[in-house]
Amino acid sequence: MVPGGRIDVTLPQEQLTTVTPNDLLDWVRTAANSVSTYYGHFPVSHLTLRISADNRSGVHHGVTYPKGGGLIMIAVGRDTSVSDLKDDWTLTHEMIHPAFPNMEDSHHWIEEGIATYVESVARAQVGQLPVATVWKQFIIDMPKGEPGPGDQGLDNTHTWGRTYWGGALFCLVADVRIRERTQNRKGLQDALRGIVNGGGRITEDWEIEKALAMGDKATGTTVLIDLYKEMRDQPAPVDLDSLWKKLGLGIKDGQVAFDDNAPEAAIRKAITTRK
Repeated sequence: MVPGGRIDVTLPQEQLTTVTPNDLLDWVRTAANSVSTYYGHFPVSHLTLRISADNRSGVHHGVTYPKGGGLIMIAVGRDTSVSDLKDDWTLTHEMIHPAFPNMEDSHHWIEEGIATYVESVARAQVGQLPVATVWKQFIIDMPKGEPGPGDQGLDNTHTWGRTYWGGALFCLVADVRIRERTQNRKGLQDALRGIVNGGGRITEDWEIEKALAMGDKATGTTVLIDLYKEMRDQPAPVDLDSLWKKLGLGIKDGQVAFDDNAPEAAIRKAITTRK
């Protein structure tokens, strides 16, 4: 049982080398806790989780389907350790997918972008991931979502980078803009809670405009719709260097350096603070 729902778990039939069934269930609870905390409750009332074992190492090959309210299939290597489970991000990523309506193929980027962005933020909010690790990952990986030559916007450019990190970049910019418009009282988290509380779950087929409008209503802004219009059919690159400086972020000697005197340091802190 999780806050607001139930997860039916099928464990691997094969015996894993070092990980016990209880270790796997703890891993499930940990991922569900971060998602439940971010959204205020688990996004669906019933989720089916099928865990299989194979010869690869670590956790991999997670896929989420709408079937039965939400179905996640994920594989765990036979030699996976408890440490691997504690470091895993894949299950949290997959558990976020049920919290957004099913989109047309051209809008796959918003589904994967939300899962990519929220996974790190949600884990940081409950202390599963150091805040410095979140921002270091974003500084390193967000450039992968920037448009390249010939880019035609997020709706029309379906590369891996634009789908996952382009979608995450949309989420980051939206989060900052919502907080700027609301004097840091609300953020993307409020928008996404508004969508899932309004019935926007993976089992529902929605137009993207409907979902974004519902998110905007929850924040009292038009940030999501406006940003979508900017990014949907044109490159719309983001000046990440300026954004990091504004948030008080940098990399020094391979580590994240925080500047708490930066203009929007409070926004940076609020993003990873438990709500």
